[in-house]
Amino acid sequence: MTEQLELYDVTIIGGGPAGMYATFYSGMRDMKTKLIEARDKLGGRMLFYPEKMIWDVGGVTPTLCENLIRQLEEQARTFDPDIVFGQQIQKMDRQEDGTMILTSSTGERHWTRTVIMAIGYGIYKTAKLELEGADRYEVTNLHYTVQELEPFRGKHVLISGGGDSAVDWANELEPVAKSVTVVHRRDKFGGLERNVLRMKQSSVRLRTPYAVEKLYSRNGESIEQVTITHLETGDSDILDVDAIIVNHGMKSDFGQILEWGLDMGEWHANVSEKLETNLPGVFAAGDFVTYGSKLHLIAGTFTDAALAVNSAKLYMDPAADKVAYVSSHNSRFKEKNKALGVVE
Repeated sequence: MTEQLELYDVTIIGGGPAGMYATFYSGMRDMKTKLIEARDKLGGRMLFYPEKMIWDVGGVTPTLCENLIRQLEEQARTFDPDIVFGQQIQKMDRQEDGTMILTSSTGERHWTRTVIMAIGYGIYKTAKLELEGADRYEVTNLHYTVQELEPFRGKHVLISGGGDSAVDWANELEPVAKSVTVVHRRDKFGGLERNVLRMKQSSVRLRTPYAVEKLYSRNGESIEQVTITHLETGDSDILDVDAIIVNHGMKSDFGQILEWGLDMGEWHANVSEKLETNLPGVFAAGDFVTYGSKLHLIAGTFTDAALAVNSAKLYMDPAADKVAYVSSHNSRFKEKNKALGVVE
Protein backbone atom coordinates (compact mmCIF):
# COMPACT_ATOMS: atom_id res chain seq x y z
CA MET A 1 0.00 0.00 0.00
CA THR A 2 2.66 2.51 1.06
CA GLU A 3 4.72 1.91 -2.10
CA GLN A 4 2.04 3.71 -4.11
CA LEU A 5 2.15 6.82 -1.95
CA GLU A 6 4.69 9.59 -1.45
CA LEU A 7 5.95 9.87 2.12
CA TYR A 8 5.85 13.29 3.83
CA ASP A 9 7.60 14.37 7.02
CA VAL A 10 4.51 16.19 8.25
CA THR A 11 0.93 16.40 7.08
CA ILE A 12 -1.04 19.34 8.43
CA ILE A 13 -4.80 18.94 8.58
CA GLY A 14 -6.64 22.25 8.37
CA GLY A 15 -5.92 25.46 6.46
CA GLY A 16 -6.80 28.14 9.00
CA PRO A 17 -4.20 30.44 10.57
CA ALA A 18 -2.68 27.62 12.65
CA GLY A 19 -2.40 25.32 9.65
CA MET A 20 -1.00 27.99 7.36
CA TYR A 21 1.64 29.13 9.84
CA ALA A 22 2.59 25.52 10.65
CA THR A 23 3.07 24.98 6.92
CA PHE A 24 5.45 27.94 6.72
CA TYR A 25 7.34 27.03 9.88
CA SER A 26 7.81 23.41 8.82
CA GLY A 27 9.47 24.77 5.70
CA MET A 28 11.87 26.67 7.94
CA ARG A 29 12.69 23.30 9.49
CA ASP A 30 13.35 21.74 6.07
CA MET A 31 10.48 19.26 6.42
CA LYS A 32 8.65 17.78 3.48
CA THR A 33 5.20 19.21 4.05
CA LYS A 34 1.65 18.62 2.92
CA LEU A 35 -1.34 20.75 3.94
CA ILE A 36 -4.85 19.29 3.55
CA GLU A 37 -7.92 21.56 3.66
CA ALA A 38 -11.53 20.35 3.50
CA ARG A 39 -12.78 23.48 1.75
CA ASP A 40 -11.73 24.85 -1.63
CA LYS A 41 -9.69 27.71 -0.13
CA LEU A 42 -7.49 28.52 2.85
CA GLY A 43 -8.55 30.68 5.78
CA GLY A 44 -10.57 28.48 8.10
CA ARG A 45 -12.99 30.33 10.32
CA MET A 46 -11.52 33.65 9.16
CA LEU A 47 -13.41 33.19 5.89
CA PHE A 48 -16.65 33.99 7.73
CA TYR A 49 -15.66 37.59 8.46
CA PRO A 50 -13.50 38.88 5.59
CA GLU A 51 -14.58 42.51 6.16
CA LYS A 52 -13.66 42.58 9.86
CA MET A 53 -10.68 44.67 10.87
CA ILE A 54 -7.96 42.69 12.65
CA TRP A 55 -6.10 44.76 15.25
CA ASP A 56 -4.47 42.27 17.60
CA VAL A 57 -1.76 40.49 15.60
CA GLY A 58 1.71 41.57 16.66
CA GLY A 59 3.49 43.83 14.18
CA VAL A 60 0.47 43.99 11.85
CA THR A 61 -1.27 47.35 11.64
CA PRO A 62 -5.10 47.20 11.42
CA THR A 63 -5.93 45.15 8.36
CA LEU A 64 -8.98 43.55 6.80
CA CYS A 65 -9.29 39.86 7.63
CA GLU A 66 -9.31 38.97 3.92
CA ASN A 67 -5.94 40.70 3.57
CA LEU A 68 -4.52 38.78 6.53
CA ILE A 69 -5.73 35.52 4.97
CA ARG A 70 -3.99 36.42 1.72
CA GLN A 71 -0.73 37.27 3.50
CA LEU A 72 -0.84 34.07 5.58
CA GLU A 73 -1.41 31.99 2.45
CA GLU A 74 1.46 33.70 0.65
CA GLN A 75 3.69 33.01 3.65
CA ALA A 76 2.51 29.38 3.85
CA ARG A 77 3.57 28.81 0.24
CA THR A 78 7.12 30.14 0.83
CA PHE A 79 8.81 26.74 0.69
CA ASP A 80 6.51 25.19 -1.94
CA PRO A 81 4.54 22.73 0.19
CA ASP A 82 1.96 20.46 -1.38
CA ILE A 83 -1.52 21.85 -0.67
CA VAL A 84 -4.60 19.70 -1.17
CA PHE A 85 -8.15 21.10 -1.23
CA GLY A 86 -11.58 19.53 -0.91
CA GLN A 87 -10.63 16.61 1.32
CA GLN A 88 -11.92 16.04 4.84
CA ILE A 89 -9.64 13.57 6.60
CA GLN A 90 -11.58 10.76 8.26
CA LYS A 91 -9.32 7.78 9.01
CA MET A 92 -5.79 7.32 10.31
CA ASP A 93 -4.09 3.93 10.04
CA ARG A 94 -0.73 3.43 11.71
CA GLN A 95 1.74 1.26 9.80
CA GLU A 96 4.21 -1.25 11.26
CA ASP A 97 7.07 1.24 10.85
CA GLY A 98 5.19 3.92 12.81
CA THR A 99 4.22 6.02 9.80
CA MET A 100 0.56 6.84 9.23
CA ILE A 101 -1.83 6.72 6.31
CA LEU A 102 -4.61 9.29 6.34
CA THR A 103 -7.75 8.62 4.31
CA SER A 104 -10.12 11.39 3.26
CA SER A 105 -13.86 11.32 2.68
CA THR A 106 -13.09 11.11 -1.05
CA GLY A 107 -11.09 7.91 -0.53
CA GLU A 108 -7.71 9.50 -1.29
CA ARG A 109 -4.82 8.45 0.95
CA HIS A 110 -1.84 10.39 2.32
CA TRP A 111 1.29 8.85 3.82
CA THR A 112 3.14 10.72 6.56
CA ARG A 113 5.63 10.40 9.39
CA THR A 114 3.85 12.93 11.62
CA VAL A 115 0.51 14.75 11.73
CA ILE A 116 -0.39 18.23 12.96
CA MET A 117 -4.10 18.71 13.52
CA ALA A 118 -5.18 22.33 13.03
CA ILE A 119 -8.87 21.68 12.47
CA GLY A 120 -10.35 24.33 14.75
CA TYR A 121 -13.87 23.27 15.64
CA GLY A 122 -14.17 20.94 12.66
CA ILE A 123 -16.18 21.64 9.55
CA TYR A 124 -18.19 24.77 10.24
CA LYS A 125 -21.83 25.15 9.37
CA THR A 126 -23.57 28.41 10.12
CA ALA A 127 -26.36 28.12 12.70
CA LYS A 128 -29.46 29.27 10.83
CA LEU A 129 -32.35 31.42 12.04
CA GLU A 130 -34.85 28.77 13.10
CA LEU A 131 -38.07 30.49 12.02
CA GLU A 132 -40.56 29.15 9.51
CA GLY A 133 -39.90 30.48 6.02
CA ALA A 134 -36.62 32.21 6.95
CA ASP A 135 -34.66 30.41 4.24
CA ARG A 136 -36.66 32.07 1.43
CA TYR A 137 -35.13 35.45 2.33
CA GLU A 138 -31.51 34.30 2.14
CA VAL A 139 -31.35 35.44 -1.48
CA THR A 140 -32.50 38.97 -0.58
CA ASN A 141 -32.01 40.58 2.82
CA LEU A 142 -31.35 37.81 5.37
CA HIS A 143 -27.59 37.41 5.83
CA TYR A 144 -25.34 35.07 7.80
CA THR A 145 -22.11 36.93 7.13
CA VAL A 146 -20.99 40.38 6.01
CA GLN A 147 -18.86 40.29 2.90
CA GLU A 148 -19.06 44.02 2.15
CA LEU A 149 -20.30 47.04 4.11
CA GLU A 150 -21.55 49.13 1.20
CA PRO A 151 -24.79 47.16 0.53
CA PHE A 152 -25.96 48.19 4.02
CA ARG A 153 -25.40 51.91 3.54
CA GLY A 154 -28.38 54.01 4.61
CA LYS A 155 -30.41 50.99 5.72
CA HIS A 156 -32.10 49.94 8.95
CA VAL A 157 -30.08 46.87 9.96
CA LEU A 158 -31.02 44.36 12.65
CA ILE A 159 -28.36 42.01 14.01
CA SER A 160 -29.59 38.90 15.82
CA GLY A 161 -26.98 37.51 18.21
CA GLY A 162 -24.34 38.73 20.61
CA GLY A 163 -21.08 36.93 19.83
CA ASP A 164 -17.83 38.57 18.83
CA SER A 165 -18.82 38.74 15.15
CA ALA A 166 -22.15 40.39 16.01
CA VAL A 167 -20.33 43.02 18.06
CA ASP A 168 -17.76 43.60 15.32
CA TRP A 169 -20.42 43.89 12.62
CA ALA A 170 -22.40 46.36 14.74
CA ASN A 171 -19.33 48.56 15.15
CA GLU A 172 -18.39 48.39 11.46
CA LEU A 173 -21.93 49.09 10.25
CA GLU A 174 -22.77 51.85 12.74
CA PRO A 175 -21.22 54.67 10.66
CA VAL A 176 -22.56 53.19 7.40
CA ALA A 177 -26.15 52.13 8.09
CA LYS A 178 -29.03 54.49 8.90
CA SER A 179 -29.58 52.52 12.11
CA VAL A 180 -28.22 49.35 13.72
CA THR A 181 -30.20 47.35 16.27
CA VAL A 182 -28.69 44.36 18.07
CA VAL A 183 -31.16 41.80 19.45
CA HIS A 184 -29.58 39.36 21.89
CA ARG A 185 -30.94 36.72 24.25
CA ARG A 186 -28.60 37.76 27.06
CA ASP A 187 -27.34 41.00 28.57
CA LYS A 188 -23.73 39.86 28.25
CA PHE A 189 -21.99 40.13 24.87
CA GLY A 190 -19.04 38.22 23.49
CA GLY A 191 -15.95 39.74 21.94
CA LEU A 192 -13.15 41.91 23.23
CA GLU A 193 -14.15 44.20 26.09
CA ARG A 194 -12.96 47.25 24.15
CA ASN A 195 -15.21 46.38 21.19
CA VAL A 196 -18.22 45.74 23.41
CA LEU A 197 -17.69 49.10 25.13
CA ARG A 198 -17.37 50.83 21.77
CA MET A 199 -20.69 49.34 20.67
CA LYS A 200 -22.44 50.35 23.88
CA GLN A 201 -21.17 53.93 23.61
CA SER A 202 -22.25 54.31 19.98
CA SER A 203 -25.66 54.87 18.40
CA VAL A 204 -26.25 51.10 18.15
CA ARG A 205 -29.57 50.17 19.78
CA LEU A 206 -29.34 47.19 22.12
CA ARG A 207 -32.44 45.08 22.82
CA THR A 208 -31.76 42.48 25.53
CA PRO A 209 -32.89 39.93 26.56
CA TYR A 210 -34.91 39.67 23.35
CA ALA A 211 -35.18 37.21 20.47
CA VAL A 212 -36.52 37.50 16.94
CA GLU A 213 -39.84 35.65 16.89
CA LYS A 214 -41.49 36.40 13.53
CA LEU A 215 -40.68 37.78 10.08
CA TYR A 216 -43.07 39.86 7.96
CA SER A 217 -43.03 40.49 4.22
CA ARG A 218 -45.71 42.15 2.08
CA ASN A 219 -44.09 41.27 -1.23
CA GLY A 220 -42.97 37.76 -0.23
CA GLU A 221 -39.43 38.48 -1.39
CA SER A 222 -37.75 40.43 1.41
CA ILE A 223 -38.24 40.99 5.12
CA GLU A 224 -39.80 44.35 5.99
CA GLN A 225 -40.64 43.92 9.68
CA VAL A 226 -39.81 41.59 12.55
CA THR A 227 -41.38 40.83 15.90
CA ILE A 228 -38.97 40.68 18.82
CA THR A 229 -40.07 39.26 22.16
CA HIS A 230 -38.70 39.91 25.65
CA LEU A 231 -37.64 36.54 27.03
CA GLU A 232 -38.64 37.32 30.61
CA THR A 233 -41.83 39.38 30.33
CA GLY A 234 -43.14 38.08 26.99
CA ASP A 235 -43.70 41.66 25.76
CA SER A 236 -43.29 42.10 22.00
CA ASP A 237 -42.29 44.91 19.65
CA ILE A 238 -42.47 45.19 15.89
CA LEU A 239 -39.45 46.75 14.18
CA ASP A 240 -39.07 48.00 10.61
CA VAL A 241 -35.98 46.54 8.93
CA ASP A 242 -34.20 46.69 5.60
CA ALA A 243 -31.74 43.89 6.35
CA ILE A 244 -31.17 41.22 9.00
CA ILE A 245 -27.79 39.76 9.91
CA VAL A 246 -27.85 36.54 11.95
CA ASN A 247 -24.94 35.61 14.21
CA HIS A 248 -26.08 32.56 16.15
CA GLY A 249 -22.70 30.88 16.08
CA MET A 250 -21.47 27.82 14.26
CA LYS A 251 -22.34 24.16 14.31
CA SER A 252 -19.27 22.03 13.89
CA ASP A 253 -18.50 18.50 12.81
CA PHE A 254 -15.23 16.69 13.52
CA GLY A 255 -16.32 13.67 11.51
CA GLN A 256 -14.59 10.36 12.19
CA ILE A 257 -11.57 12.07 13.76
CA LEU A 258 -13.30 11.66 17.13
CA GLU A 259 -12.95 7.89 16.64
CA TRP A 260 -9.13 8.02 16.55
CA GLY A 261 -8.80 7.73 20.33
CA LEU A 262 -7.69 11.31 20.97
CA ASP A 263 -7.91 12.58 24.54
CA MET A 264 -10.75 15.07 24.00
CA GLY A 265 -12.76 17.43 26.14
CA GLU A 266 -16.13 18.69 24.90
CA TRP A 267 -14.64 20.80 22.10
CA HIS A 268 -10.86 20.59 22.40
CA ALA A 269 -8.06 18.06 22.26
CA ASN A 270 -6.01 17.93 25.45
CA VAL A 271 -2.34 18.46 24.62
CA SER A 272 0.93 18.86 26.49
CA GLU A 273 2.94 22.08 26.65
CA LYS A 274 4.76 20.76 23.58
CA LEU A 275 1.43 20.44 21.71
CA GLU A 276 1.61 16.63 21.83
CA THR A 277 -1.65 14.68 21.74
CA ASN A 278 -1.91 11.28 23.43
CA LEU A 279 -1.30 9.61 20.04
CA PRO A 280 2.37 9.08 19.07
CA GLY A 281 3.44 11.32 16.20
CA VAL A 282 0.20 13.30 16.27
CA PHE A 283 0.38 16.94 17.34
CA ALA A 284 -2.19 19.72 17.32
CA ALA A 285 -2.46 23.50 17.29
CA GLY A 286 -4.91 26.41 17.24
CA ASP A 287 -8.52 26.41 18.38
CA PHE A 288 -8.62 22.60 18.33
CA VAL A 289 -6.44 22.35 21.42
CA THR A 290 -6.50 23.26 25.08
CA TYR A 291 -3.72 23.37 27.68
CA GLY A 292 -3.00 25.34 30.83
CA SER A 293 -2.06 28.70 29.30
CA LYS A 294 -3.90 28.39 25.98
CA LEU A 295 -4.65 31.74 24.30
CA HIS A 296 -7.56 31.60 21.84
CA LEU A 297 -6.37 34.42 19.60
CA ILE A 298 -4.90 34.43 16.11
CA ALA A 299 -1.64 35.68 17.63
CA GLY A 300 -1.58 32.74 20.05
CA THR A 301 -2.17 30.20 17.32
CA PHE A 302 1.15 31.09 15.66
CA THR A 303 3.04 30.00 18.77
CA ASP A 304 0.97 26.80 18.88
CA ALA A 305 1.90 26.07 15.28
CA ALA A 306 5.63 26.58 15.82
CA LEU A 307 5.63 24.43 18.96
CA ALA A 308 3.76 21.63 17.18
CA VAL A 309 6.19 21.70 14.23
CA ASN A 310 9.22 21.63 16.56
CA SER A 311 7.74 18.65 18.40
CA ALA A 312 7.08 16.85 15.11
CA LYS A 313 10.66 17.48 14.01
CA LEU A 314 12.06 16.10 17.27
CA TYR A 315 9.72 13.11 17.08
CA MET A 316 11.32 12.18 13.74
CA ASP A 317 14.86 13.14 14.76
CA PRO A 318 15.53 13.47 18.51
CA ALA A 319 18.99 14.88 17.71
CA ALA A 320 17.57 17.80 15.71
CA ASP A 321 17.72 21.38 17.00
CA LYS A 322 14.84 22.08 19.35
CA VAL A 323 13.74 25.14 17.38
CA ALA A 324 14.28 26.57 13.91
CA TYR A 325 16.94 29.20 13.42
CA VAL A 326 15.34 32.64 13.24
CA SER A 327 14.79 33.88 9.71
CA SER A 328 17.72 36.35 9.88
CA HIS A 329 20.10 33.40 10.41
CA ASN A 330 18.22 30.59 8.67
CA SER A 331 20.03 29.34 5.57
CA ARG A 332 16.69 28.52 3.91
CA PHE A 333 16.17 32.27 3.40
CA LYS A 334 19.57 33.00 1.84
CA GLU A 335 18.48 32.70 -1.79
CA LYS A 336 15.11 34.23 -1.07
CA ASN A 337 16.78 37.29 0.45
CA LYS A 338 18.93 37.63 -2.67
CA ALA A 339 15.80 37.56 -4.81
CA LEU A 340 14.49 40.45 -2.72
CA GLY A 341 17.68 42.40 -3.33
CA VAL A 342 18.95 42.01 0.24
CA VAL A 343 22.74 42.09 0.52
CA GLU A 344 24.06 39.94 3.37
